[in-house]
Amino acid sequence: MIDRRFFVAGAVATAATSTLANPVLAAGLTGGKRNATSPFPPGFLWGAATAGHQIEGNNVNSDYWVLENVKPTLFAEPSGDANNSFELWASDLDLARTIGLNAYRFSIEWCRIEPEPGLFSIAMLDHYKAIIAGCHARGLAPVVTFSHWTTPRWFAMRGGWTASDSATLFARFCDRAARHLADGMAYAVTLNEANGTLLGHVMAPPQAKDAERAMLAAAGRATGSDHFVGGSPIGLAMEMLPNLIAAHKQGRAAIKAARPALPVGLSLALVDLQGVGPNNLRDARRRDFYGPWLEAVRGDDFVGVQNYSRIVWDDKGIVPVPAGARTGGEGWEIYPASLANAVDYVHGETGCPIMVTEHGLNSDNDAWRADLITAALAELKRRIDAGTPVLGYCHWSLVDNFEWTFGYKPHYGLASIDRTTFKRTPKPSAAVLGTIARRNAL
Repeated sequence: MIDRRFFVAGAVATAATSTLANPVLAAGLTGGKRNATSPFPPGFLWGAATAGHQIEGNNVNSDYWVLENVKPTLFAEPSGDANNSFELWASDLDLARTIGLNAYRFSIEWCRIEPEPGLFSIAMLDHYKAIIAGCHARGLAPVVTFSHWTTPRWFAMRGGWTASDSATLFARFCDRAARHLADGMAYAVTLNEANGTLLGHVMAPPQAKDAERAMLAAAGRATGSDHFVGGSPIGLAMEMLPNLIAAHKQGRAAIKAARPALPVGLSLALVDLQGVGPNNLRDARRRDFYGPWLEAVRGDDFVGVQNYSRIVWDDKGIVPVPAGARTGGEGWEIYPASLANAVDYVHGETGCPIMVTEHGLNSDNDAWRADLITAALAELKRRIDAGTPVLGYCHWSLVDNFEWTFGYKPHYGLASIDRTTFKRTPKPSAAVLGTIARRNAL
């Protein structure tokens, strides 16, 4: 449940100095002239990503709404109105079109569509159908996530992803939603960052798991549940893992049954894990973080890769971030090659085509964001030219939004938002990405 960025950042932030070189950062973020390159593949998707709970607002039937509003809680603040995108979704689509993008990744909220077990809302299904139609009207390919972490309150009250029938319940939702919506989708993502709990399970300190248990207990008291399992709690990661894998497979089958030709995959949180020295821990950590899921997605139409940085391991643990390296708001190293490295790794392990479903930077230094976009895409293009199949790139995020346990302090957006008027204002980095997208080339 605790944001994956919290754990990775915490691990990286424990480091202080290093002699590791960062040649891509030096070469890619110097502001120097760039050589002209060949175009990206025809039909390449250029998008920005969002998630329902993070932008829609007042998602009162969700498990996260409960967790944000109990005490004790791990959330810095509740989501509240978020970006009011449930009402202002057309403004988000207009923004994406104005930037120059041709794709928009968003999620449909299970708890809105099925607010009670077996009770499906035609009005909410039609709401998301209107968003899909709005994408097409603006030349945006809809990349739709069926579960971006949140689940219905009733689902959490009966044990969430620990319940033996959780995969069946998710598949039932996927079936109903896909029969209403799949015809308009360009790509479907079953689960967002399905492996996120594994990262937290391995890397989180014991006190984080203790705090998580206290929050879940408070949520149980608030809802009258003996076993409230909201979000994706890291303390229950291994118990949830087989059910989540089954949920992806059953959900994928349900979506395919509704529209066999629709490409379906899931997204994974991929820190670029690197190793230095003999007996380093990189391969062991790869198995811990990614192994079960890389096996589960073989045969899928694509895999969504979500990357923000790298972690370097020696034989003892994490090697400190290089001295003087640029870092994002959580202490992550800004390392442009990490995206391409993660993409290559997942394709090599699975054989699947890749879609970059998230990549970005938490920083109020928008010039760094613009530099990162350009440098990371240059390295990604080199891998594409070498034969790695990449379908598209979706930047996180379209607009600054609710960043889970951190609240509204982190800023990942290509646009800022006035939290009183909800006005969206593009940042200079949006123009940088938009220029690349319009010409399909760096």
